[in-house]
Amino acid sequence: MKKHLVPLAVTSALFSLAFAGNVWDGMYRSYKVSYLTYSNDLDEKQPPTRADYKMAFMVEGKMAKEMFDSIGPDLKDACGASARLRIRDKGDVECTYDKDSPSSPYTCRFGLNLATGKSIPGSTC
Repeated sequence: MKKHLVPLAVTSALFSLAFAGNVWDGMYRSYKVSYLTYSNDLDEKQPPTRADYKMAFMVEGKMAKEMFDSIGPDLKDACGASARLRIRDKGDVECTYDKDSPSSPYTCRFGLNLATGKSIPGSTC
């Protein structure tokens, strides 16, 4: 029985070391987010109305990298995917890694329909 505990102890120790640098404290982090308000479809970019009010959000940098790393794997046949543009998505969240981006290679987009309270895609492609 003790022989079975050794692999478990080693696995636990390695897992602890792997996440030692990422101490979770349960606190919210501040971050710069860009957003767009609109109605109808995102590609139409019409002004929002009381009955149709949507928001598309975009984050870049460290937060986007964390999201990108969490939702893999890469989509192979996604719109615009290439050797220089990696795309991942889960539900209504889409993240990209663009090797040619002048600002940050990581970007994530998602949206909310404020009239219904439901999540929606934050990108058109």
